[in-house]
Amino acid sequence: MATTLLVAGTASHVGKSTVVAGLARLLASHGVDVAPFKGQNMSNNARAVLTPNGSWGEMGVSQYVQARAADVAPTTDHNPVLLKPRGDSESQLVIDGQAVGHYEAGTYYETHWDDTRKAAKRAHARLAEDHDVILAEGAGSIAEINLHDRDLANIETARFADASILLVGDIERGGAFASLYGTLELLPADIRRRVEGIVITKFRGDPDLLDPGIDELEAKTGVPVVGVLPYDDPGLPAEDSVSLPAEGNRKTVGEDSQTETVTVGVVRLPHISNFTDFEPLARVPGVQVTYLPVEAEFGAVDALVLPGTKNTVDDLLALREAGVGEAVASFSGPIVGICGGYQMLGEQITNAGIESTVDRDTVSGFGLLPVKTRFQREKRVQEATVSVDGTGPINGATGSVTGYEIHMGQSEPLSTISQPLGEQSAVHGSVLGTYLHGLFENRNVRSAFVETVANQAGVDRSTHPSTHHSPYDRARDLVTEIEQEWFETVFPEAVTDMEASR
Repeated sequence: MATTLLVAGTASHVGKSTVVAGLARLLASHGVDVAPFKGQNMSNNARAVLTPNGSWGEMGVSQYVQARAADVAPTTDHNPVLLKPRGDSESQLVIDGQAVGHYEAGTYYETHWDDTRKAAKRAHARLAEDHDVILAEGAGSIAEINLHDRDLANIETARFADASILLVGDIERGGAFASLYGTLELLPADIRRRVEGIVITKFRGDPDLLDPGIDELEAKTGVPVVGVLPYDDPGLPAEDSVSLPAEGNRKTVGEDSQTETVTVGVVRLPHISNFTDFEPLARVPGVQVTYLPVEAEFGAVDALVLPGTKNTVDDLLALREAGVGEAVASFSGPIVGICGGYQMLGEQITNAGIESTVDRDTVSGFGLLPVKTRFQREKRVQEATVSVDGTGPINGATGSVTGYEIHMGQSEPLSTISQPLGEQSAVHGSVLGTYLHGLFENRNVRSAFVETVANQAGVDRSTHPSTHHSPYDRARDLVTEIEQEWFETVFPEAVTDMEASR
């Protein structure tokens, strides 16, 4: 039976995903057979992967990344229950990769709690049969006492997986010691006994300054602090919109040096999804990615992107009301629409009521691409590999690209048009539309896009380096701060394998 470690947190966005990815990379690099797991995730950043029965399904992006870090093929068993928020306290429920329906929170717990718990337990059992170590990631705070009777990702996972627990607290936001102490005090007694260690993340400065607080925390709780991880962003894809600016605010990530940069503006849609599509661009030296509120002026960016969305029609209407249609039409730089953004750039969307509560069947798009989209109730979920005939914003790109599609509409050209990324794409002038998520993870397209943007903006990129470090390896380097003695306690057989591999 596999050893399971649950990496739980005092709150959302404290670094759980990074710790799991780093541990997965560290163990895998020493020959340990390790797999990630998250019983229930809530995220609109999903990837298309295979289900246990061999069909295509969806899973949260963090578990996809963690599987890659562990050097195992991603499968929905790594994230058997996924909730995709779509606004108004409603989420789409995905079990074992397949969409089940849309539910408010109360309805979900009343009608599907038993089904989701059983699905998560079965998925963990399958992983435990095939791997030696399971690294489970919790969700939010493990101390949400109002949810302890239905907390699938934390409490239930700890129990059915017989897991040890590593508690993660983020010191950057302040109050870390109080959060860690309070979390331990609020845990059910059987869960509290499972906590084997504490990790403090995102520390800046001299860690010796924490020693008095660590000593007192350990004395009060009896739980050892087994690592203080320095502040670093390895560049792993973000799981949820906590990492994005709030609506109406702006955020820029990427190159911040004094050398010339190009800036790619991503419109921060109200129901934005799969915004991890643009993180590979932000890791390119000399490139900034800025998330723009819908009311923003676009003159300060060199390229414009309309990203994916969980609600294309409502977001399209919101953009139109904010005057974005005119701003997009007058924008002179390259424009890329991905998935829902592609649909918005077309002439029209029909069957609009399938996705939205609008009282009309047809909604006009921005008209920058001669295509029309018809919504269908069946969702298309699959990986895709297509040949590239680079034109428009990806001028000069050749070869092939791999990505994934998750959408409910099909787009058809209204006239003869270039389709540089297969049938589900279109280019008109400097405007590109595609359903292919993960597009910029492909170096050939990413490089062609950046060069096209730089050339049009008159930016010299010859002074920028062309390499960057693997985010998986950077995450691994972070968790090497965790004490070796703790590894020997929690993973005795795995540590033996690690020592033998050195």
